[in-house]
Amino acid sequence: MTFPFTAVLGADPMRTALILNAVSPQIGGVLVRGEKGTAKSTAVRGLAELLPTLRSAAGCRFGCDPQAPEPACPDGPHPAGDGLEHRPRLVELPVGASEDRVIGSLDLERALGEGVTAFQPGLLAAAHRGVLYVDEVNLLADHLVDVLLDAAAMGRNHVERDGVSVSHPARFLLIGSMNPEEGELRPQLLDRFGLAVDVAASRDPKIRVEVVRRRLAADADPDAFARRWAPQQHDLAARIAAARDRLPHVRLGDGALVRIAEVCAAFDVDGMRADIVMARTALAHAAWNDRDEVTTDDVRAAALLALPHRRRRNPFDEPGLDEKQLDDVLDRPDDDPEPDPGPAGGPPPAGPDDGPGDGQGDGAGVDTGRPETTTPDAGPSDAGTRDGATPDSAPADPEPAGAEASDARPSGTGGPTPPTASDGPAAQRSAPVGAAGRVRRLTGSGRAAATPGRRAQARTGAGRTTGVLPAGEPAGPPHLPATLAAAAPHQAARGRGSGPVRFRVQDVRRAERRGREGNLVLFVVDASGSMGARSRMSEVKGAVLGLLLDAYQRRDKVGLITFRDAGAEVVLPPTSSVDFAARRLAAIPTGGRTPLAAGLVTAGRVIDGERLRDPLRRPLVLLMTDGRADNSTAVRAGAALRGHDLVVVDCERGPVRLGLARRLAADLRADYLPLGEFTTEGEAA
Repeated sequence: MTFPFTAVLGADPMRTALILNAVSPQIGGVLVRGEKGTAKSTAVRGLAELLPTLRSAAGCRFGCDPQAPEPACPDGPHPAGDGLEHRPRLVELPVGASEDRVIGSLDLERALGEGVTAFQPGLLAAAHRGVLYVDEVNLLADHLVDVLLDAAAMGRNHVERDGVSVSHPARFLLIGSMNPEEGELRPQLLDRFGLAVDVAASRDPKIRVEVVRRRLAADADPDAFARRWAPQQHDLAARIAAARDRLPHVRLGDGALVRIAEVCAAFDVDGMRADIVMARTALAHAAWNDRDEVTTDDVRAAALLALPHRRRRNPFDEPGLDEKQLDDVLDRPDDDPEPDPGPAGGPPPAGPDDGPGDGQGDGAGVDTGRPETTTPDAGPSDAGTRDGATPDSAPADPEPAGAEASDARPSGTGGPTPPTASDGPAAQRSAPVGAAGRVRRLTGSGRAAATPGRRAQARTGAGRTTGVLPAGEPAGPPHLPATLAAAAPHQAARGRGSGPVRFRVQDVRRAERRGREGNLVLFVVDASGSMGARSRMSEVKGAVLGLLLDAYQRRDKVGLITFRDAGAEVVLPPTSSVDFAARRLAAIPTGGRTPLAAGLVTAGRVIDGERLRDPLRRPLVLLMTDGRADNSTAVRAGAALRGHDLVVVDCERGPVRLGLARRLAADLRADYLPLGEFTTEGEAA
């Protein structure tokens, strides 16, 4: 049973964004970001039950409209008639799907059985005129992301492979969900989502009780629960259909267009897609609220849904908008001149990237977007609450659990540094994060097989087919053309006159796919008292921040270990979220002794544990220290890292240097790099 959309409690921005896309699919879809267990997938699957029905040509695997069929449809020409009526399809794209399954491929059954070249449609064909849902979209392989980008940009899917040449329409509503703790999304794909919202579970006990009550009721008697919510489902579906009918008649005046352009310019978003998406969203919002003309309220609601994920300047910037700045732009009279940019060469006016703002930039998408009306009343509720169908139906949710108030997020661009956190005595204060510098590309040694990523060249399970593996190779996907070529010379000897091609095990060939591997970049940071001198720790944090940005771009997993005083601590277990690593980096305190051996032993344990989860992901250990430690014990402890790529980054600065880190690198048989290789700042005095 699909959980009714109207029974989903709270998460009003998510509900509003989904409904507006149902009213106007041209908006371009929704990205739902949020912590685990916040009904992201439940709401998306429930939306499909509310979409107006459509008609498809009978027997067409590509979902052609019988009134306007695709002229070059591979299944055409289609028989005359009204076709078949059905709900738009909700197609789920698994994170581990193969490229052939997504875009389509040669129909092996017909190729081997009938000897003909035929196309087997993929998920993009199935999603045409429907919904394509990608859960955990941030974990999607890069080669599948490229496929989605092409289809979303052109509205068509082109297949040129294995003797197949096919082009078919692929226009769909793209919806993705993700947990930011598991890593960020590529900027190119992020921009393809028309709207983006952040969701978090309510901390109100009454709302949490009602959520559990509804879930248990649905599990106990799904049919009765569906009947209970059927009136609300019917009313909401009817209202969506009515808004769709009204949408072509809604007027977007010049004044609203100017407001949209002013907002996009004020928040310095890239390109023109934001303006177009805002215009479409404002039109849908006006239609949803029974208006014939777009108003300032519609523009405001559109901005809060369409801009937060587009104004990020780098991976460590918080998504969200400064609502006070937004209101200032929207409240400006039409005849007001633009604000004075200041003297020539001076700084521009304060914007969302120039400081902490009013405190609402951190995940502003959670409780933003205040449309006058979003969804009808929820209907029955055992606790006397409503189902969150309108923005004011549930109290605003606080920050997600685990968000630390002291976790100031560095901008990575030399902007304001986070506040200094205390860890006891003054000698153990947390140094601010320095400016993120340019980093030297670290690749380590190559491998025959590895986890897909973007660092060193390696053989991976994904990527481009670069050749054919020898006969008998057990790994890799089948290479059909090479297999057919191997079997073809033996058909007469095998007694084939007509019919299917006759194969033997020795005919099977497999494709060699090569790409770039992904690493586990493990930062082992010396946070002892000697590192706190001469603002050294600030420079080290800036270098680590630059390396984190490099890890983000190369799709690496990252981990963070610090050692000081009495031992070592795993500040951040291996994760794909470099965003979280940047947060933890800001709060690292300094002080005490230098237990380097403990740091190396802890790094070995972390690598061993990660090997059990992902044995092909190669570790790259970056030991950042000034070398002021007992080298003899460190070398013995470093035996746990033998066979792994280890780089000692010398953090010693100043006119007088002892060269202890260089000596340590030689003792550990590690590569050596000075801190100056990573930062753009000058030598410390």
